[in-house]
Amino acid sequence: MKPVIFGLAGEALTPDERAFFIEAQPAGYILFKRNIVDRAQLRALTDDLRSLHGRDDLLIMIDQEGGRVTRMQPPVWPSFPPGAVFDRLYDLAPSSAIAAARANARAIALTLAEVGITVDALPLLDVRQEGASNIMGDRTLGAEPMRVAALGRATLEGLAEGGVVGIVKHIPGHGRALVDSHLELPVVDANLNALDTDIAPFRTLRHAPMGMTAHVVYTEWDAERPATLSPTVIGGIIRDRIGFDGLLMSDDLDMKALQGSIPDLAAGVIAAGCDIALNCFGKMDDMVGIADRLSDISDLSRGRLDRAMASVTRGADQPPIDELLATRDSLLGLVAA
Repeated sequence: MKPVIFGLAGEALTPDERAFFIEAQPAGYILFKRNIVDRAQLRALTDDLRSLHGRDDLLIMIDQEGGRVTRMQPPVWPSFPPGAVFDRLYDLAPSSAIAAARANARAIALTLAEVGITVDALPLLDVRQEGASNIMGDRTLGAEPMRVAALGRATLEGLAEGGVVGIVKHIPGHGRALVDSHLELPVVDANLNALDTDIAPFRTLRHAPMGMTAHVVYTEWDAERPATLSPTVIGGIIRDRIGFDGLLMSDDLDMKALQGSIPDLAAGVIAAGCDIALNCFGKMDDMVGIADRLSDISDLSRGRLDRAMASVTRGADQPPIDELLATRDSLLGLVAA
């Protein structure tokens, strides 16, 4: 098994993809809107991916946050709100906000599990900061670390109850970035006291099964390299100071924050201490290059992957999705009232 998650080009596997994936044996896959038509098509695609590897617990992930980051969209699937709505409710009724976030995440998980998706890139634990780039904005769960952690925990629990593994992101925190890392490299010059605020939710939820790094330079920790490529940040901050020992994947290698060839970047993030490199675009040349550059996954990383995928089991007795959505909407209605 190669320590990489690959994207796919379209709505079904091409013959070239099928042959390559069987040979390369990636750790998992990530899906986007380009891969999605409806329930039947999506279930057939995820079943096809599992058949390549013979693993029911195959890592098949998606970014289904709600709001503007939603790959599975209405009218086929329900609408889910961004994180900020739970933050607003928390101002009025913290316990209701936690219950709403949990019900929402469980509903998300049930929609994903129905079509064979096993991992969701949620929750965001980035602490929102005034004046920062809007790339986080209403996706975040708030500007106060304890609140972010409480709502993040509820989200992880809701996903797990629905049979889906959650990913805490973007560790060690993207909330201070002044630019969008999809487009350029953010540099955060905050002092150590400020950075302690940013890592606080990650420390609280350090036992999460999976985490995703931030393509951000933190000058107090490593002025030369973004966290994703920094052994100092991954080893000294994420693993030691935060105490995170789950499966750590990079954010997407194709984002403009990173410079260099995609195969070189994949090798770089593994060398820096990530367990898994994430390559989203589904470009065959890049994927072949990555497979050629990477050795097989280490025993330590394979153990983290297996532990994460075994951390949730979808029970047979699940509430109807409509019931979960009604509970969420009733609680969120307290804000309007």
